[in-house]
Amino acid sequence: MRRLSFLLRPSWLVLALVVGGFAYACFTVLAPWQLGKNTSTDERNDRIAESVSQDPVPVGELFGDGGATVETEWRRVIADGSYLPDSDVLVRLRSTESKPAYEVLTPFVLDNGSTVLIDRGYVRPVEGTAVPEIPPAPTGPVTLDARIRMSEGTVEGKDPFTDAGYLQVYFIDSGQIAAASGLDLVGGYLQLDPEQPGVLEAKALPQLDAGPYLSYGLQWLAFGIMAPLGLAYFVWAEIRERRKAKARSTDEGAPAETTPPSNDAKIVRSGSVRSTSTSHTTSDKLADRYGGHR
Repeated sequence: MRRLSFLLRPSWLVLALVVGGFAYACFTVLAPWQLGKNTSTDERNDRIAESVSQDPVPVGELFGDGGATVETEWRRVIADGSYLPDSDVLVRLRSTESKPAYEVLTPFVLDNGSTVLIDRGYVRPVEGTAVPEIPPAPTGPVTLDARIRMSEGTVEGKDPFTDAGYLQVYFIDSGQIAAASGLDLVGGYLQLDPEQPGVLEAKALPQLDAGPYLSYGLQWLAFGIMAPLGLAYFVWAEIRERRKAKARSTDEGAPAETTPPSNDAKIVRSGSVRSTSTSHTTSDKLADRYGGHR
């Protein structure tokens, strides 16, 4: 375990925390978010495809007091009633065919007495962002062929306001528009098909493709797997480098190896000793004989 004690250092702990948090986000937030969008897009495409082959039904059968639901969205309906005059609502910051646009919503009173928003289509701004002249909706009873749509929801800080003589909003949300206009609106709205009374430039149906959400979701799953594997690789590389450094340190601190003398060296040294010994003996004898100093 001492080999892994370096993992308790602050730098490694922070790295492990970041990698763990990223992997957790990939598996619990990012991947489910994209995969969920892929699922909802597939379901939407299926409902649109089915609606093309279905005959429209009276709005009261699918668009009751509860308003639009996920199951009824995109269904074609027939609505009998009349537009409320001088009550248009403009939706800002829209884009159609990659060009800016205003969508025009007009309240419509159904024959049963309830009021629903009708998306009449879009108009192009003039002189940059100025509101153009908007043709009024027809007066009197009309019959509309439209599609059920759900409210988009809102974002805090994007509140309705009045400008250029129109109530202007950032989202098609029946609850927010009802509060701003004082009208009692049914939840959701109806989007006009082309060539209907009061239609402007009709909005096209969405493209029936799944989009990139599935591949994005799989990518986030792959990132969530790769991040811990990358951390494991760095840990292994650190352990390997520490082993190499320890081995080098051990080699440098070991005593130098002594080579045992060869037989030839032994013979030379042995001869030198005998020669030296013989030389000393002869000198001693001469000194004794002639009285020399030893």
